[in-house]
Amino acid sequence: MTIRIATFNAENLFRRPTVFGLDDDARRKEVLDDFTELVALLGKEIYQEADRARIAELIVKHDAHDSNPGSRRPFLVNQPRGGAKLYTVSTTGGPAIKIVAKGRPKWSGWAELVRGDISWDAVENTARVIAEVDADILLTVEVEDRLTLDRFNTQVLGGTLGHDPYPFNLLVDGNDSRGIDVGILSRFPVTSVRSHIFDLGDNGTPVFSRDCPEFEVEVGDEPLWILGNHFKSKGFGKASENDKRRRAQARRVREIYEAALARSSRVVVAGDLNDSLASPPIKLLLDAGLREAMTHDSYGTQPPGTHGTGKRDEQKLDYLMFSPELWDRVTHVGVERRGIWAPRTFESFTTVTSKLDQASDHAALFADLDL
Repeated sequence: MTIRIATFNAENLFRRPTVFGLDDDARRKEVLDDFTELVALLGKEIYQEADRARIAELIVKHDAHDSNPGSRRPFLVNQPRGGAKLYTVSTTGGPAIKIVAKGRPKWSGWAELVRGDISWDAVENTARVIAEVDADILLTVEVEDRLTLDRFNTQVLGGTLGHDPYPFNLLVDGNDSRGIDVGILSRFPVTSVRSHIFDLGDNGTPVFSRDCPEFEVEVGDEPLWILGNHFKSKGFGKASENDKRRRAQARRVREIYEAALARSSRVVVAGDLNDSLASPPIKLLLDAGLREAMTHDSYGTQPPGTHGTGKRDEQKLDYLMFSPELWDRVTHVGVERRGIWAPRTFESFTTVTSKLDQASDHAALFADLDL
């Protein structure tokens, strides 16, 4: 029996802050910087006159007080009905708003980025990648929740595209406050899942930015264990702290992998590990005996990366790592890149015409195994 296992950072299976969809990098940074400043000001116990003036300025600058339908505000201050207010809106032609709260304890509510639906074209292209890969077991990265995964499976993949939906899907909410989680779609029964959201590091905080769910999949006469991951990214925060956290995550995944081997010789570590093949976190996993799909002879001399153009070694972010038993059964490895918009490097699907409607900026990585 030949089965195909894949991993794909889909990116598009959730509602995300609209600011992240802006094409203008400078404008996106400006909005996020202003939002960060506003949140810091709002957290003060006492608002000085200068604080109140700046809070009002930031709210008006971005029309955060405009609650009318069709408003394009990138963030808002949520003031629950009946609660103490941060500000009032002028109806007499004076200043647009007036800050009436004297400090954080004096009003009820919070600031939040406005969320919007991802482009429907992008969602369809995400489904198109998954349909083309046609994996029997697919680890999905950056999915909002199980119901989102289920609706996508039945309504988009199975409905709009007419592809056979997967009979089994599972997702456990992880530690990411934005709700980007790790899930699985499978043609084989998923008989159990072990979550690691409560695993603590040396500093007493959770090791995993999201989770390292262990999905037990019933394939033949021996279970297959898929250890799904989405390591800490390099894009936000202090680089040294991010690097340290990825190493801690890799150490814990190695421990989980070695424990899983005691239950079954068929173990896969998969997902977006946000680091290159030569990095210390990845080396930790390879030193445990895991073998990475894109080093298989069948992959040959194709591009080394899975992110963006994939032309550089540092663009290798997505992984399928196999235990020795499974590695001996790998027959073919491939990467589906056509959901990415990179017109100067390779051809995309005809339905992918820009970064706005690309499926993801990650390719899908897959491997065929003879079980």
